[in-house]
This record gives sequence, C-alpha cells and structure tokens, in this order.
Amino acid sequence: MKTGGPERVNMRVWWSFTVIFSMILSDMAGIVASSGSDVDPNGYIVYCPCMGRFGNQADQFLGSLAFAKAVNRTLILPPWVEYRRMHRNAVMEPFDSYFQVGPLQEYHRVTTMETFMQDLADTVWPPEKRKSFCYMARHGKDKGAECNAKDGNPFGPFWDWFNIDFRGSVLYEPLFYDTHRPKEMEEWRRRFPSSEYPVWAFVGPPAAFPVTSANAKLQRYVKWSETYAEQASAFIKKNIPEGPFVGIHLRNGPDFERACEHVTTSPNMFAAKQCVGERGQYGPTTHEMCFPSAKTITEQVKKEVLRIGASAVFIATDFKDLRDELSKALPEVKLVKQDEPASPMLDLSILGRADHFIGNCISTFTAFVKRERDVSSLPSSFWAFEKKVKEEL
Repeated sequence: MKTGGPERVNMRVWWSFTVIFSMILSDMAGIVASSGSDVDPNGYIVYCPCMGRFGNQADQFLGSLAFAKAVNRTLILPPWVEYRRMHRNAVMEPFDSYFQVGPLQEYHRVTTMETFMQDLADTVWPPEKRKSFCYMARHGKDKGAECNAKDGNPFGPFWDWFNIDFRGSVLYEPLFYDTHRPKEMEEWRRRFPSSEYPVWAFVGPPAAFPVTSANAKLQRYVKWSETYAEQASAFIKKNIPEGPFVGIHLRNGPDFERACEHVTTSPNMFAAKQCVGERGQYGPTTHEMCFPSAKTITEQVKKEVLRIGASAVFIATDFKDLRDELSKALPEVKLVKQDEPASPMLDLSILGRADHFIGNCISTFTAFVKRERDVSSLPSSFWAFEKKVKEEL
C-alpha cells in the first residue's frame, strides 16, 4: 500500500512551486490593488453575496467577476458571508482572508471592499449617491424603497458592516448578466453611466447560479492566501504519510438528506450540472448521486486507493465520517480528518491537493474543489456517477 512514493514527492514539489509562483504574481499585481488611490473612471460594481453559504457564494463570485469585465467596471470584492455559532446575524470575513487579490488582477481590475470603503467611497460614492440595484421590486419593511436592499439577514448585516445606507433604488429589468451578449453589456453601460451611477450596488450577485461552464474556468485566478496555503501544507506534512492520498467529500447531514428527496424532480439542483451537463446530456440525476450509501462510498474509495496505491484517505464532512466502514474495507490505510471544530476552508485547500478526489455531484462545496483541480489538471470523480459518453456516428 506504500507504492507511488515518487509521484507523491513530485506532487509536493509541484504544489510548493505553485504556491511560490502565485505569491510572486500576487506581489506584482497586488501593487495596484493595494494602493486604493486611483479612481476608476469606468465605475465600480459591488454586491451582497447573500445566497447560501460559501459554495454558492463562490459559484456566483466567478460570474460576477466575468460580468465586471464585460461591462468594464472595477469589481469590489465583497467579504464572505458566514453563519457562525453563537452569532444571531451573519458575520463578514474579508475576501483576502482566504484568497489572494493579486492573481485576480491578471484577469480584471478588483479591489477589496475594505480598501474601497476606506480609501475611495467618500469621494467616489458619497452617501447621497448610494442607490441599490435590483431586477424588480423586492418586498420589505420599507414601502418606499423598491429594492429593500437591507431587509432581512444577511442583507441588512452585510451593508451595515460597512455603515452603508441607500438613498434610492434602481430597477434594471429586463437586463441580465449574460456576458456572451455584447449588445446587452453595452446597454448596461448606456443606461447606467459611471457619471451618474459611479457604483452599481446589487442586492444580490450579478451572476447566474450555478456558475456557467464558461465562467467556471475563471477559477484559475482564485489562489489561496498564504495563510491557508501554509496551513494545508503543514497539515499534510504532519498527518498524511508519504505516498499518494485520496481526498473525499461526504455531504451527508440531515439538511442535505432532505434536499436529496427532491433531486429526481429537480435534476439541476444546486451544482448537479457539473456532472449531468446543462441539458442532462451526460446522464440522469439520481438520489444515490446526491446521498450515496455507505456501500457506494466504501467501494469507490477502496477502488481508488488500490488504483493509485494510496497510503491515506483525507475525509471532509459536515456530519458522518464513515470511519468504521472505511477502516474495515481498508485496514492498512490511514484515515485522516481535521479535529473539531474543523475549518471548512482548510478542508477545501487540502482536498485540492489530493492525488485523487471524490465528491458529491450536487454539492457546491464539491464544485469548488472540482474547479480548482480542473484548472490544475488533477483527477476527480463523483459518488455514483460515471459520465455517459455519446457514441460517435
């Protein structure tokens, strides 16, 4: 079971080079991002990442980044909205706590919301010019505010985090965020010029959900912060023996079990398209894909462990880790997971480095790992799903 050592060493060397190279790029490109003194005459985009937890927010971040580029405005990087124990309302975690700003500059102009609000907002976006953007009127407590941008959690806590109030609403129906329609992107610029609307402040992300296949490729610009890159390296060095390792994501909590009851009637639920395709052309969406049995999980893990000669399996889960079942099937393999309370972000960073990854087709948490591995040409598979390949005529 200890075969594959040289390959594992190469993987570690490859990851070290990747981290160092991305940090160099971050230092180079981040000079512009960190200065925060130059005003973009084309204007800015900011939005509340108010739909779901990290996986959903990361999906829509990529679409929002593509939209900002298509309309040629600087994207203000919002903090990640988190729901923590002992906190009644959502808590905001700065974007750059988890990811580097510099690499994103290779694709388009960005700045963190903290930098913008501290260095530019008073000049570019004074309180009297702060209007919220929404597709159509949104119900809320304030009958005079069409968007009701601050109504509810996390909407109110998000804008309050930066002491932002709005003096009006802007409805942009029927415009949408399809960046593959240049005329529509031009219409955005024509209707809402930067001279009158220096900041487009969207109630929600200006992006489709789930992320489109075209925008998913922007994952290549999302690089882990130095903190998380180093933590992942340290965890692997300390806890995972030499040799390849398999990383798995088990999404098996009660909430997901209930959601999976609807998967056959909602085949495109959450991130299902990453497996079945935009039109279900690669196979049907099944309950077993969404909520795989212990038998399915142990059989697939054992198959991959034997195939690559893995010395360990890293388990990321929100509920049951299935250690008993896996240890019986693989008595010579070390089973590894974080001590509680586990950091979901560290789980993601470690899963991205596995020699092989197995995840959940429906989960947006899995989707983040899959995108990161795809842009790095690393192999992945899914529980109870094999892509159907159409025969050529």
